[in-house]
Amino acid sequence: MTDDEVLLSPTPRTTVIRGRHRAQQERAALLDVLRSARLCHIGVVVDRLPRVLPTVFGVDPEGPDRAGTLYLHGSVASRSLVEAPTQDICVTVTVVDGLVLARSAFHHSMNYRSAVVVGRPRRVADEDERIRALDAIVDQVVPGRSAHLRAHSRKELAATSVLALPLYEASVKARAGGPIDDDSDVAAGGVWAGVVPIGESLGRAERADDVEPHLVEPDHVAALARA
Repeated sequence: MTDDEVLLSPTPRTTVIRGRHRAQQERAALLDVLRSARLCHIGVVVDRLPRVLPTVFGVDPEGPDRAGTLYLHGSVASRSLVEAPTQDICVTVTVVDGLVLARSAFHHSMNYRSAVVVGRPRRVADEDERIRALDAIVDQVVPGRSAHLRAHSRKELAATSVLALPLYEASVKARAGGPIDDDSDVAAGGVWAGVVPIGESLGRAERADDVEPHLVEPDHVAALARA
């Protein structure tokens, strides 16, 4: 069975209530959002105070968790990562695809794809999985980058905490299309309405000052500007 054929199984914590007509049921939609983003936000309670922090992440759709795995990482001294495995956390990912400009302020909106993943993460202790997770995080930001880097040092691995969050409980919402104006506003006329598309644009890579002059920009870096 392909990802396009696998449906998400919402729980009471991930069932979409508001705007449920925008809910996406396919696992492929979840993977699309996760693959399209370079940044997520993790929500965790520390000292009885909710903290929502931006961070990079990695995804292994065929990871050790049956539904796939989302990986997070940070310093071993990070309070958020220390506390996360003791509680259920929330990870959100949003990709904005367009600004929807209506004839009234009330009907302005955005075209977007978003995902919410909840659950209790586990601390990754197995060294092979830790390395795969860290490589996945690097490749989430720059696809193919990890294959060009030196191996992680023991010191670096000892200083880094890696968490794995199963993709068991997740919900996806998306909006596409133009503004939905009141008929009376459309009939009245006189106000422009439409969509301003938003897409990611990366500039040409800039060589670091201490890179040897004979080293040319690798294909996986050059591909970013062509995407």
